[in-house]
Amino acid sequence: MNALKKLFAPVDMTVGTPWEDILLFTVPMLIGNIAQQLYNTVDSVVVGNYVGDNALAAVGSAGPILNLLIVLFIGISVGASIMVSQYFGARKREDLSIAIANSIVLTGISSVIVMILATVAARPLLVLLKTPDSILDWCTSYLRILFLGISGLAFYNILSGILRGLGDSISALWYLIVSSVLNIILDLVFVIRFDMGVSGVALATVIAQAISAVLCLLKLMRMKDLFDFKARYFKLTRQHGYNIIRLGLPSGITQAIMSMAMLVVQSLTNSFGEQFIASNVIVMRVDGFAMLPNFSFGTAMTTYAGQNVGARAYDRVTQGARQGTFMAIGFSASITALILLFGRHLMAIFTNTEDLVILSMNMMRILAVGYIAMAIIQSLSGVMRGAGDTMTPMWISIVMTIFLRVPIAYGLVYLTRSAEFPGGRRESIYVSLLISWVLGAVITGIFYKRGRWREKAI
Repeated sequence: MNALKKLFAPVDMTVGTPWEDILLFTVPMLIGNIAQQLYNTVDSVVVGNYVGDNALAAVGSAGPILNLLIVLFIGISVGASIMVSQYFGARKREDLSIAIANSIVLTGISSVIVMILATVAARPLLVLLKTPDSILDWCTSYLRILFLGISGLAFYNILSGILRGLGDSISALWYLIVSSVLNIILDLVFVIRFDMGVSGVALATVIAQAISAVLCLLKLMRMKDLFDFKARYFKLTRQHGYNIIRLGLPSGITQAIMSMAMLVVQSLTNSFGEQFIASNVIVMRVDGFAMLPNFSFGTAMTTYAGQNVGARAYDRVTQGARQGTFMAIGFSASITALILLFGRHLMAIFTNTEDLVILSMNMMRILAVGYIAMAIIQSLSGVMRGAGDTMTPMWISIVMTIFLRVPIAYGLVYLTRSAEFPGGRRESIYVSLLISWVLGAVITGIFYKRGRWREKAI
């Protein structure tokens, strides 16, 4: 019983061997991220096999809009996680309590705003993106259901971010596994039993996410040894509210910019027709899993750096950054090898259409090597964010997306136009992404070495 209790307890990452702390924190979070990715992946597998390729394209076309409109939650989550980890490392109980309560309040306000605005804006945005008429209604239904139930997604992201800031990556993992299993069951019931199509998978996702959020909240309410969950702390304060926004806003802006870039590129993708849209959905789903080690290490580095910066152990931060980055590179190299060897079998999970499988694998080969570059970007950006420097990663993302990915994508499409390919080569979209990742890794390494993140602690 004591061993089980210890497993679910918060981890103090200011003591012990850095690489062991990072790895032990990362592994359960990686498993949790895999479960999180299953939400979208199961949706795609179910509609691709039981509804059709057009339904698969519909679910994928809705993704960039969903990502764009949840940036508020991402910003609050990052800001909350950084504050919580630094206050935890500094042993400031009252500040920790206020930060957690303020994060919950801000999430509630943001949920209402996004629910109203996004539900209304969903169809006009899809039309603006030149979504084919054949999938427009499906896309609209899928998005509106997700946005009406957005509070589950919002609160899970915020509350799990708080748990990770406290060094607890296990609890959020288990809650997410429970909700992921429920999502799979509900997907099959709503689509196969009740024939609800893309609306069914959206409803399943909303219900499952709400349950994971409730479980996270119940866990936090029991952690009375670390902070106080009292009503008086739920009044927004200028200092803590400002710090959450200050630390989280750059990450929210980063996500918004990346989502805008995805929308711009999605418009280009849509111009190649429904088959390429469906292929892009498959590639992005596999890409989502391939990226998980990088995102997991990035989040772990944020918590690790935050706690140690709070404790003013900067040499330990540098040591952990080096060790964590090398581990992330190793994981990504292994993922790349697996994709190149077995990727075709992964693509076949999503569709029975052979041409679609071949097209998807050809696109995936272009991206595969870039995951090593993303390992560097995510790990070092995580260190800088954890230290309180959220602006530098934001500017790097702006350069990668606005000044590199989008211009290169459109430029390559234009330059590859020919009699055989009047609309340009489709591969240009993925080549542009690979180039932006590689250059982004170089830029991130330079700014990390400059060391200005050391001056940003709260």
